[in-house]
Parts: sequence; C-alpha cells; structure tokens
Amino acid sequence: MSQPVPPPGNPFAGGAAPEQYPVAPPPAPARDNVALGLVAALVAALVSAGVYGAVIGGVEREIGWAAVGVGFLTGFAAGKVGGRNPVLPIASAVLALGAVYLGQLLGIAILLSKELDVSATELIFQEFGLLTEGWNATKDGLTFLFFGIAAFAAFSGAKKAA
Repeated sequence: MSQPVPPPGNPFAGGAAPEQYPVAPPPAPARDNVALGLVAALVAALVSAGVYGAVIGGVEREIGWAAVGVGFLTGFAAGKVGGRNPVLPIASAVLALGAVYLGQLLGIAILLSKELDVSATELIFQEFGLLTEGWNATKDGLTFLFFGIAAFAAFSGAKKAA
C-alpha cells in the first residue's frame, strides 16, 4: 500500500509562479429599483399587448391563455428587475389591464383591416374612436374575465419573480 506523495523539491523552481488570489466576482445586479421595474413592466406590457393583438387578429377570437401570458410577462418583468417593492405588483396589474385593452383594440383593428382593406396602423392612428366603439359593442363578460385573469397573473408574477 502506497500513498501518493508530492515530488521532492521546489515545485515553482521551473519559473511558474503561484496564482494570486482569484478575481472577485462582479457585483450583483441592482435590485429594489422601482423606477427600473416600472419601465421594464411598461415595455413588457407594450410588447405583450402587440403579441396579444396579433393572436386575436390571427385566430379571430380572444384566448384566455394569451391574457394570462400578458399579465404574467408584465408582472415577471417588474418583479425581476424591480425587486420586492410592494408597489410593483399593483403597478404591474394596472399595466396588464392596459395591455389587455390595447391588445384587444389591436385585434379589432387587424380584423377590421382584413374586411375594409385598410392597414391596421391606419385604423389605430386615424380611427381610434371607431375602434373603441367597436370594442364597446363587442365586450361581454368574457372580456372582463380576461382583464381579471391578466391582473391576477401580473400581481402573482411580480410577487414570485421578486
């Protein structure tokens, strides 16, 4: 039975110097930044509203899981970037409500653009009143259920991400 033994002599005699202390890791990203969390939630809300509107325009109906995605993405961005501030879940829920509304308006604009042979952006920027009237005419209980689902998903997403 033999045990490994280091070789005799100076291991650094060949010119190799011992390594210095390891480099310190970079500082952790800034957390608990309410302003940055709100900006991240706003960007996520606008992007997800566009995707939600495209989904509505593509399949020609509202989809509940898409409203969950809008809310969760908005809340997750707020919580991940902004931290544990108690304002962020509430603000992300409000932003998710706005994102679902904008997504529904965009979906209506896409559907109308297919029928009227006009671009959806033209309808949004020039006939916004017509779009809101169309939204008022087509809203029902399911529409408000999607609002509630999105707000709940945003609130819980912000809490879990922080």
